[in-house]
Amino acid sequence: MSDVTAQKEFGVSRDFIIKGIRCGKLEYRQGAIWGNPYLRVLRSQLERYIAEQLGADRVSTGKDQTELRKIKKEMATLKKRLEELQTRRIELEAVLKNKQTEQSLSAYAPVARR
Repeated sequence: MSDVTAQKEFGVSRDFIIKGIRCGKLEYRQGAIWGNPYLRVLRSQLERYIAEQLGADRVSTGKDQTELRKIKKEMATLKKRLEELQTRRIELEAVLKNKQTEQSLSAYAPVARR
């Protein structure tokens, strides 16, 4: 996981991660995307390090907050999709109702005789 992701998920700073690297608790790789440098660390090691330094409660709280954020995002996406589907359903029902009305009116139209 990148240091930026760790900051979002667990609320730890880049300095905290660097401190863990320097004391030998975390393995890392350096990378860069579009010229922006980042550190990649192993999630399991980072979780262990956070539990040692800040307490196990911090790790579980971070995971729970991340899961809650994902759930809220998915719910918002589903609500938006549901609104779109309901709008489309109303449009289709109106079209079908108009067609049925036209058909019933044409059934009562007088037939031209010769």
